Amino acid sequence: MFRIPSIDVAMALIFVIGYAGIIFEESLAFNKSGLGLLMAVSLWAVRSIGAPSTDIAVSELTNASAEVSEIVFFLFGAMTIVEIVNVHQGFKLVTDNITTRKPRTLLWVIGLVTFFLSSVLDNVMSTILMVSLLRKLVPPSEFRKLLGAVVVIAANAGGAWTPIGAVTTTMLWMHGQISTLKTMKDLFVPSAVSLAVPLALMSLTSEVNGYEQDSSNVMASEQVAPRGQLVFFVGIGALIFVPVFKVLTGLPPFMGILLGLGVLWILTDSIHYGESEKQKLKVPQALSRIDIQGVLFFLGILLSVSSLEAAGILQELANYLDAHIPSSEVIASAIGLVSAIIDNVPLVAATMGMYDLTSFPQDSQFWQLIAYCASTGGSMLIIGSAAGVAFMGMEKVDFFWYLRKVSGFAFAGYVAGIAAYLAIHNLPISLPTTVAQFPLLSGS
Repeated sequence: MFRIPSIDVAMALIFVIGYAGIIFEESLAFNKSGLGLLMAVSLWAVRSIGAPSTDIAVSELTNASAEVSEIVFFLFGAMTIVEIVNVHQGFKLVTDNITTRKPRTLLWVIGLVTFFLSSVLDNVMSTILMVSLLRKLVPPSEFRKLLGAVVVIAANAGGAWTPIGAVTTTMLWMHGQISTLKTMKDLFVPSAVSLAVPLALMSLTSEVNGYEQDSSNVMASEQVAPRGQLVFFVGIGALIFVPVFKVLTGLPPFMGILLGLGVLWILTDSIHYGESEKQKLKVPQALSRIDIQGVLFFLGILLSVSSLEAAGILQELANYLDAHIPSSEVIASAIGLVSAIIDNVPLVAATMGMYDLTSFPQDSQFWQLIAYCASTGGSMLIIGSAAGVAFMGMEKVDFFWYLRKVSGFAFAGYVAGIAAYLAIHNLPISLPTTVAQFPLLSGS
């Protein structure tokens, strides 16, 4: 009777210590990927001791590894496709159309472009692309920092309403908590509101209205690589085709992303055949540039959380929350607030372990709010999302600058988006949609 609680305490302690190390990785000078992997192996080692038998622990680990591997393979394929398109300068087809230099207009254009771009790409890549663009559009200034903050908010908001726009949304989609069409239809308006409110408030600030525009064109003379347009359309098409592939075949999404990667691999090998100086445009070179350590971090975190789920610790936590916080909307909103401080990937993974589809069925308000809150909540602090951390590193933005200048706007958008979602679902409001009649997507 004493052994199992002791094991539970030991696992909880390992997770807390490991996660604290991840949060303070900069101060400790330890890479969070290494900490995540060490934590995962330690937790499963302790789980094997506390399980009724080693065979049971091995079986639990095998099942957990199968689920985690699907997400890892998906991320691996998607990141490679995005990198191939990027190295061909394919995204210049989008960014070259941003020609305005009027501060207020530029604020909205940057926000909207990032919002829709991140609905197809992941929010980190969208942030990197758009911040790189800002360096060519706007000289170093307080206004450029504010535009970069807009990119962070828009990238997180855009990733909330499509199943491939953010890692957390992808996790929920791949495990069946949300579906493609229902998510896009129900979360588009709240996500758009969570961006529109900060943009409207920022438009009134002195940094925007007092900025004197530079009439000179500082756009770089980068050229789209040979057949870059073709690679762009095939790459984006491959990403968009993944939900359709899932419906047509019934196979998990990572198979669809691997199909797209295979097609793009053959395409780039063909169009650059015999061009030895174009090796950097091919998949083998792209593989060396993707964020492998980021993938390993996700692997470590997801395996760690799965060990807590196997031990029943997450279920006990869920029971505690249900007893003390009866409102699922409050729980989801609180998770979003916490995600401003703690990485949203383990938060969502833990939530998925705490509540199954019998507690909250697919596309219930709880899961949709989790998708929205976990993605947009990270915008409230610059360290609350991978997009914010990327912006912080690229533009050397200070934590307290973001807290003073942006956090309030992001919080207002976060709350407004939740209010919009609850209003749409609890008031007799009917949103027109014709996509719902599309036969291929109706059950995805």
